[in-house]
Amino acid sequence: MSFKIQKKDKYALVKTSVEKLDTTVAPALKSEMVVLNSDGVQNIIIDLSATRYCDSSGLSAILVANRLCKNAGGCLVITGLQDPVKNLISISQLDSILNIADTLEDSIDLLKEKVTGEEE
Repeated sequence: MSFKIQKKDKYALVKTSVEKLDTTVAPALKSEMVVLNSDGVQNIIIDLSATRYCDSSGLSAILVANRLCKNAGGCLVITGLQDPVKNLISISQLDSILNIADTLEDSIDLLKEKVTGEEE
C-alpha cells in the first residue's frame, strides 16, 4: 500500500509512504480520495513527508482531493512538503489555491480555522 488512511473525528489523514507521487501511485490516491468523499469525509489532510518527488499526475490527484473537499463543504490541507515538491507546487502557482501547513499539528489547527472559522 502506498499510503495509510486514518479516519479521525473531523477529518481523514492520508499519509503517503512513497518517495515518488507519480503515474504509478497517483491514480490509486485519486481513487482513495473519491472513496473517502463518497463515505462522507469532508476534510482531508495529506501528509507528504515521505514523498520527495511529485509529477503532474501527483498534482492532479491533490487537486482532485481539493475539489472534492471543497464541493463537500470541507477543506483539504497538505503537509510535510519536502523542498522539491514545495517548489513544484510554487512553480505551478498552486500554493495560492492549496492549503499548506508545515506540520501535522499546524494542519489540524488550519483545518479547524478553515472549517469553523475559529482560531485556537
